[in-house]
Amino acid sequence: MSNDVQGMRSEASRRGRRVTSFQGGAGRRITAVGSAVGVLALVSLGLSPSATADDTQSKLWHLEAMGADDLWDVSTGEGIKVAVVDTGVSETPSLKGRVLPGKDVAGMPGGSTDDYDGHGTTMAELIVGSGRGGGIKGLAPGAEVVSFRTGLGGKFVKKGSRSAEAIRAAADSDARIISMSFGSDFIYPDEEAAVKYAASKGKLMFAAVGNDGETKNFIGYPAAFPSVTGVSAADKSGKVAKYSEFGEYVDLAAPGRNLPHWCDETFRSYCNGEGGTSAATAIASASAALIWSKHPNWTANQVLRVLIDTAGRDWPKDEPSDYLGYGLIRPARNVVKGEGKPGPADVDPITNKKTAVAGSGDDGTAPSTSAPAASPQPSKEDSSGDKSAAAAKSSDDESSQSWLVLGSLAAVAVIAGGAFAAMRARRRA
Repeated sequence: MSNDVQGMRSEASRRGRRVTSFQGGAGRRITAVGSAVGVLALVSLGLSPSATADDTQSKLWHLEAMGADDLWDVSTGEGIKVAVVDTGVSETPSLKGRVLPGKDVAGMPGGSTDDYDGHGTTMAELIVGSGRGGGIKGLAPGAEVVSFRTGLGGKFVKKGSRSAEAIRAAADSDARIISMSFGSDFIYPDEEAAVKYAASKGKLMFAAVGNDGETKNFIGYPAAFPSVTGVSAADKSGKVAKYSEFGEYVDLAAPGRNLPHWCDETFRSYCNGEGGTSAATAIASASAALIWSKHPNWTANQVLRVLIDTAGRDWPKDEPSDYLGYGLIRPARNVVKGEGKPGPADVDPITNKKTAVAGSGDDGTAPSTSAPAASPQPSKEDSSGDKSAAAAKSSDDESSQSWLVLGSLAAVAVIAGGAFAAMRARRRA
């Protein structure tokens, strides 16, 4: 651990970033809001545990906004497995028959299908939930989740995070997508190597960029690693959430504001409040599952390229925004309307570099290659100051409730007194 910490601190120092102390894995944090067991949340926004199963589904505004009913007429995500690397996934009524055991590396009682916090189960429901019992209904209810339980702070902080082991296990599974609703201010070399290994196996990875945008706004990992799609959070109007972290590692934005979540590991009730970039990551993963289910022979590169091509924006595609990346995710444009070009199977759509995987088989597996040696990924430090975001608008002035559906609406995010987008060394479409 000491060597890892030294490497993380030297990298942060190289970028001129203030270094915080690291004790026994305390730098690891979940990018959701609120927890009854003290998991290290990025931000607390005064949640009230008043939501119940009876009114939970009425709060899932993103389903209507993303045209879920039209999507499900074409694709429900059937045949696609999503690895959820998190606090575990318990089988709630909404998840009955949709959860597969993966691997437990948390080092605590229970197994991968025993959620010790409620966070991982919420993410799983946002992806594949059926809504049974008044629970959360997911965007890809025909898909399945595979649970990989890891230690993510809170009362288990002394155990440290074992996300690298969980990511490697997910890479060796038959899940095509890896959803990671967590992050750290530090580079973990073993985690970086695990991400490279997963990329070599043809996995499509999504990670939360973090909820500290109004305070420290440090670069978040694994979202900032190459081959990982960093996801920010937006609200009903298409505005980026004020707390959503920003920088050149933001690739796409998805709904994250005002979404219900399980209050704690007892699963007695849902809480109102923020879903955060955690929820946005889960919804982005579900969006990819819908597209991949419709096009099962595509590679991760092709699914991601179509997500980028069809994202809502009104800025040039090769000049991604620091706040919304390539734009607001809109799977219906491909699934329902057939828009978006998959392009080459073996070229990363963000870096334009060839990848080790030329294509996927029908079962979603890819040839295994050795993971390259880990190396830090440089990223620019973002300027300080408040940011504002303009609401999403369509060409025919549609309601903001339709911000992600089939029209030509887009969202613009700007920093006060500066340009809203900048070319990136890592992200060139």
